[in-house]
Amino acid sequence: MFANLKVAEIAPNPDQPRKFFDEAQQEELTASIKENGLLQPVVVRPVEGAEVPYMLIAGERRWRSCQAAGLEVIPAKIIEDAGEEKAYVLSIAENVNRSDMTIMEEAGAYADLKAAGWTPAKIAKQFGKTETHITWRLGLLTLRPEVAEMVDKGQIKNNLAWHIAQLSPANQMVAAMRYVRGDFDSEAEAQHFANGLKMMENQTSLTGEETPSADAQEQRKKAKAKAKDGLGKAEEILIPLFEELGEKKPEDLAVILGKDLDRYVRVVGKIYSQVQLVRNLLSKAQGYQRAMEAEFSKAATEVQQEATQQETARTRGAKAAGPAKPVARKAASKPAAPRSKSADAAKTAARKVPAQKRTQPTTTAAEKTPAPAGK
Repeated sequence: MFANLKVAEIAPNPDQPRKFFDEAQQEELTASIKENGLLQPVVVRPVEGAEVPYMLIAGERRWRSCQAAGLEVIPAKIIEDAGEEKAYVLSIAENVNRSDMTIMEEAGAYADLKAAGWTPAKIAKQFGKTETHITWRLGLLTLRPEVAEMVDKGQIKNNLAWHIAQLSPANQMVAAMRYVRGDFDSEAEAQHFANGLKMMENQTSLTGEETPSADAQEQRKKAKAKAKDGLGKAEEILIPLFEELGEKKPEDLAVILGKDLDRYVRVVGKIYSQVQLVRNLLSKAQGYQRAMEAEFSKAATEVQQEATQQETARTRGAKAAGPAKPVARKAASKPAAPRSKSADAAKTAARKVPAQKRTQPTTTAAEKTPAPAGK
């Protein structure tokens, strides 16, 4: 059913899957509505007992621009039997294929349906997507907010975002920041780096493997030497050869190679295929190597930070305790002076004097004061 409704009679849906509305595009739509009116009706459903009788199902951008354009009445399609779930599905259906709906908004909408009991297969069928598409979008919801914002802004592409989403929150920031600041020559290199970090996370420790035997170490050494020798020969022979051939004209090569031309086309085709394969493997190896370097660097930083924290705590503890007090030395720490026999005899005599004979008249302080030495 279609009707003309007052703008004030319509309320936005608080569960609207789209949260971001581009200001420039909104202003363009407002200008168009001022000039031409609202050409496509909004979609609403009646809400019983609410302060505002109708709630938007689809067309919030248009509704906002109608308000900004000063329209008081707008055309609307009223769906009478739309419950909350059906209204939400219709809202997603309207927005999911729009270019201005962010990928994180799309993922959040699918997550709401999944929470309501929908399977990825059912969601995919409802919106004309593949199940893989739905699963990948749902996988993005593990992104930490800072990285999700980079994805929404287009700083990180969708496929790379999924690979980053598989990492721990700390490594998500490592991969995202390195990609955004341009540390990689391509998105594929960034993906290989993220996969390398994931491999690091799956290992219990970078040094958890047993030390290889002497034979294994010797085999690795030989393999390394062979690979380096082979790649060195390829660099010395193949590159100059292809550079030389690349400078020639097709008609010259046709004369030079003659009947062997077909065979060389097949040979170079095989070389090209193998080069592509090896290049991909080397790129993955490079990503793994960079991930190891990043992991070791992070571990070293953590150790340094821990040491700094311990030193700071020790310094604060020392300041809180105040200046150290000098420790009193025990008399026994110094060798006792030898006592004279006369001193021992005097003490013995004093012990033998009866108590009544020890009683003396009270002496003054002056009498107690010893005479100065030498007098």
